[in-house]
Amino acid sequence: MTSPERSTSPPQQYAERSYRSPAALVGGALLIALGLWLGADALLRGTPATQLTALFALLFGVPLVAAFSLRPLVRANEDRLLVRNPFRTITLPWAAVEDLRATFSAEVFTGAGAKYQLWAIPVSLRQRKKVARQAARGAGRPASASTPTPARSPRRWPTRPSPNSTRSRTARPTARPPRATPRSAGRTRSSPRAWWGRWGWR
Repeated sequence: MTSPERSTSPPQQYAERSYRSPAALVGGALLIALGLWLGADALLRGTPATQLTALFALLFGVPLVAAFSLRPLVRANEDRLLVRNPFRTITLPWAAVEDLRATFSAEVFTGAGAKYQLWAIPVSLRQRKKVARQAARGAGRPASASTPTPARSPRRWPTRPSPNSTRSRTARPTARPPRATPRSAGRTRSSPRAWWGRWGWR
């Protein structure tokens, strides 16, 4: 008996993917268009000094905006990772890639300890905080399930004493008689009529 031949499936092929920032592309194109419009107007209608300034601004600004907005690109296939930054292009085989992290910017780490930033992939701080909260919540679930939380005793709020209980407990202070001062001791207080008769008789 002959055993049937086993059919070997071909390895799965992954298409090459490119990653860019749509906001950077749109913003860079708008800035370049605005700069060309203003520069052309200055070259056509300006004074010689204005024309010279506009020419240097165009020669310096347009390549700089294009380098930071249109040029960044990350291209990945099954063999390598291509990172194209504004002033540098790095090609890394997947065997040399150690880790990919997203902190304030996307970064790739190699086994040799090198670090490269991915300018073409923006990082959302809101999404990064959301992932960090989910990771912390997932790490805290086993600990909370294994260690029971102690039962809390009901909180007792202080009660305000009633006025009847306060009056019954505290005795009313007795009125004290006025003390006699040394000057007024032994003297009798005369009426206004006696004073008037005394001064009138004199």
